[in-house]
Amino acid sequence: MNAPATRAIIDTQSVLEAIDAACERIAPTWPLDRMIAVSPYWERIDQPFDQACNALEKIAGSSLTMPLAYYREQLERGHITKKDLKKAVRESRSSLTVRDLLGALHAAPPAPVHAPLLSSILDAERDLHHEPAWCDTITHQVAQFCAAYFDRDQADWHPGRERPLYASWRDSLTRDHSVSLLMKNPRIAARARTLQDTPEAQVEAALLQLGVAPQQWQQYLQSVIMRLSGWAAWCAYQRWQARLAGGDDHTLVDLLAIRLGWECLVDDGEREPGSVWHRWQRAWNDHFHDTGENNLQVRLLWQRAQEISYQDRLFQQLGNAVTAPATASTQVQAVFCIDVRSEVIRRHLEAQSGGIQTLGFAGFFGLPIAYAPLGTQASRPQLPGLLAPALHISESSGDPGIDQQVVKARQAHLQRQAGWRPFRSLPASAFTLVETLGLGYAAKLIKDSLPGTAGRTASDTPQLGAADTGRLRPSLKTALGDNVAEQAEMASRVLDNMGLSGNLAPLVLLVGHGSQTRNNPQRAGLDCGACCGQAGDINARALADLLNDSAVRAELAGNGRSIPDTTWFVAGLHNTTTDDIELFDTGLAPACHTEALAQLRQQLRAAGCAARRERAPSLGLQQLADHPSKLEKAVRRLANDWAQTRPEWGLANNAAFIVAPRSRTRDVDLGGRSFLHDYDPRRDPDGRLLEQIMTAPMIVTHWINMQYYASTVDNRRYGSGNKILHNVVGGRIGVFEGNGGDLRIGLARQSVHDGSDWRHEPLRLTVVIEAPRHLIEQVIDSHEMVRNLLDHQWLHLARIDDQGIECYRQGLWQTWTW
Repeated sequence: MNAPATRAIIDTQSVLEAIDAACERIAPTWPLDRMIAVSPYWERIDQPFDQACNALEKIAGSSLTMPLAYYREQLERGHITKKDLKKAVRESRSSLTVRDLLGALHAAPPAPVHAPLLSSILDAERDLHHEPAWCDTITHQVAQFCAAYFDRDQADWHPGRERPLYASWRDSLTRDHSVSLLMKNPRIAARARTLQDTPEAQVEAALLQLGVAPQQWQQYLQSVIMRLSGWAAWCAYQRWQARLAGGDDHTLVDLLAIRLGWECLVDDGEREPGSVWHRWQRAWNDHFHDTGENNLQVRLLWQRAQEISYQDRLFQQLGNAVTAPATASTQVQAVFCIDVRSEVIRRHLEAQSGGIQTLGFAGFFGLPIAYAPLGTQASRPQLPGLLAPALHISESSGDPGIDQQVVKARQAHLQRQAGWRPFRSLPASAFTLVETLGLGYAAKLIKDSLPGTAGRTASDTPQLGAADTGRLRPSLKTALGDNVAEQAEMASRVLDNMGLSGNLAPLVLLVGHGSQTRNNPQRAGLDCGACCGQAGDINARALADLLNDSAVRAELAGNGRSIPDTTWFVAGLHNTTTDDIELFDTGLAPACHTEALAQLRQQLRAAGCAARRERAPSLGLQQLADHPSKLEKAVRRLANDWAQTRPEWGLANNAAFIVAPRSRTRDVDLGGRSFLHDYDPRRDPDGRLLEQIMTAPMIVTHWINMQYYASTVDNRRYGSGNKILHNVVGGRIGVFEGNGGDLRIGLARQSVHDGSDWRHEPLRLTVVIEAPRHLIEQVIDSHEMVRNLLDHQWLHLARIDDQGIECYRQGLWQTWTW
């Protein structure tokens, strides 16, 4: 850094560009009730992976690899071999040797640290065993203010939210003496009055006051905003949503100005040699002068070797698999979500009969919908967070009279619930509620906290009041009206995309998925890692209703596409915690399907039993693996136990995305680590479907993969710490770990670690596609986003056919050898 600049050399336009550059590096985080997996590195995919690693280590002290001790353990366990190391070195063309990599395991390099701020230098001089740290105090103050400002559901106090975030914070700080008293600095409130009126002006004034050289503005501002990376991600979500709607949001700039404003507030103004400012300048320069590139290169090669080890095993499985021939006697076609948890249950369902065919497709079934339960205004998106809903649907029984009864009953129930809201939003609300309602309510709380064996419907579905809801069905007609042609066009498009354009089985099962867990603020993220934290039953039921509609079928037939009268679509929901599959609306099925549905239920139960047995060791229930009834009860207890931190492992250990016909993987045990998307290149000569897959599901699986990756390699910044200490912020915004600090994003440590060992192996996603080279290259050439992910090595791409496997790297294809 340089000596303090004069105002004459400050270029306002350059400051604004530096602000934009810093803010654009922040990826969003979704609220708890719509929690999806997001790559916290998403806004850095324009950088090569190794460059992003270096930048984040220097700016934020955030590592994108595991420490060397982890890789030493993988070597000792045989999970990484010298052969893998040789291949990693050869692939990278590094000057390092395998001997260098092995020798580095005996070193203990220091962990990356955050770039120093002026407040960091002040902390270095404080007795932190007896005095609070400035950095922690600033984070706590800003986080508490943001929690109150953004809250819409929980607190009764909302400080100045009618004004922008920065203006509201600046005004409140002039009257807030809590930090002044805690830190014994009485000048804070008075100095706050001298801060600039707008966030942009404050950033410019801070760069001037602190003497940050123009060539370091972007780096410095990124370092500042990363001190509040959790709340920065929340502000980025506001921006993401605004842009989806065609607008924009500048709250992230406000947050940057707030954190930078604190650096000005703690600056004593002294600039002579030996001053705090002078020591900070020296510390900053020293921090960036020490590159540590050799240590990083070593860890990146170990990381790549671990990925190569997995790819070797995966490619051998796929290469040695016997392609299963198609059967002409398919009785059931079951479409599951591409989720890795579906791989296990699909494999066991297919084992029940050669007449069962399963397919993989995105679990929102291609429906761009938001859903509002009948009688409510609460609309929730039922599609990936990358997209905005185009249709808003509700539900109906088909009888206006019954629908009206449901509306009245639900609204009365919701009004009664609202009457208790003041109790729940006040301090000590649980005690107040118990005192008001008496011991009967205390007994209810105790009963609810005890683990039971209830299924998902009873325990996880929001109760909207007693009413005749059994006949209600979500319907696309509430959005599309009586436009049968539009309904048929949607039905035709979805069938094509799912690969169901040919022969249809008598029963076609559309299986959404959802999780079951109690007392877990992050449970929506287990329902679906992509679809805004929602289970897939609504989409499955709405689509089945559409495809069974006689008018829609008649319209399709008139357009040259017929659905056989003997085919019936059935919606289901896979409970990924218990591996039960519930079927919906089966009473509407023609009588000729009664026997087949009964048989299907038996097959689903048998598949669930086998899937639970396979998963038993990971749940600590291996001793019950040979006792199906006891195992089922134990799994249900885990799902309903308020004290259970790991009712299921979610998408932990995900590692691959396979885009190919199911015949390629049908008899292959992929260990619940692979996303599976059905794709037949023979039916896609122009690559239209492949383009959709590589620009949507592939991005979604990359986000899921990177969320688990980041929550493992850097749980301190990109994970949410100890689940036991979680406190919900703002009703649904996110969680604090304890009673303060930054907003925690990503997964709890218990979601990736079992207390003794890592349950998630942090690997960049390996994508395997069965398609001609030119179709894949066509997509890469047409989409910069896809090109960045591949050329910058944020994920790995391989192509498979009957001749073998070849991998794409830096624009070239190379045959994979063992």
